[in-house]
Amino acid sequence: MPAAKPPIEIETAAHPTLSVIWLHGLGADGNDFVPIIPELGLSNDTAIRFIFPNAPVIPVSINGGYQMPAWYDILTLDSNSRVVDEAGIIASRNLVRALITQENARGIPSERIIIAGFSQGGAIAYTTGLTHPQKLAGIIALSTYIPSATLIKTEFDAANQNTPIFAAHGRQDDVVSLSMGESARDTVQALGCPITWHTYHMAHSVNLEEIKAIGKWLVERVNEKK
Repeated sequence: MPAAKPPIEIETAAHPTLSVIWLHGLGADGNDFVPIIPELGLSNDTAIRFIFPNAPVIPVSINGGYQMPAWYDILTLDSNSRVVDEAGIIASRNLVRALITQENARGIPSERIIIAGFSQGGAIAYTTGLTHPQKLAGIIALSTYIPSATLIKTEFDAANQNTPIFAAHGRQDDVVSLSMGESARDTVQALGCPITWHTYHMAHSVNLEEIKAIGKWLVERVNEKK
């Protein structure tokens, strides 16, 4: 997989005690979710390090091979399914794992790291979080799906059996159908993981109500016993 641009990093206060690795969607970049930070409603003393990686630029089959930032290739799609490049998913998971290791070296243990993502980035968040061999602080999966249920089922790691998951989807999503989000939710529930499911009156996007809910959820993770 080609090299990507370095991640964007933002700390909400000095000496962060929690890191959030937030992955953008197909065709976007690390700047995409930077503007939500002031909208999360965090207090001035809530110290979180947000890391916004950039996906590598690769040819994407469903777009005629046009090169764009993507966490993996999508070979075919319809309203309720995707055929994806599993090798690309694993490569992107490795990129996220390298960021987790980097945070460990900076003094943030894995159990204080959240993996978040929107759409294709959310698919990597689900995959990385549910298969990671060390416990994480949480998973945020927005307007997304599980790209390879087989990979999740065969490589699911019990270290994250009790890791809290915030999942949300737009009821009018015409890019990743609500049923795909519900299927991902059902897969996670079948694994016995604690998932909080939200739906909002929106299309393939985020809205302020959702962002405020994420902010409250993040504060709960910050305040959990260290």
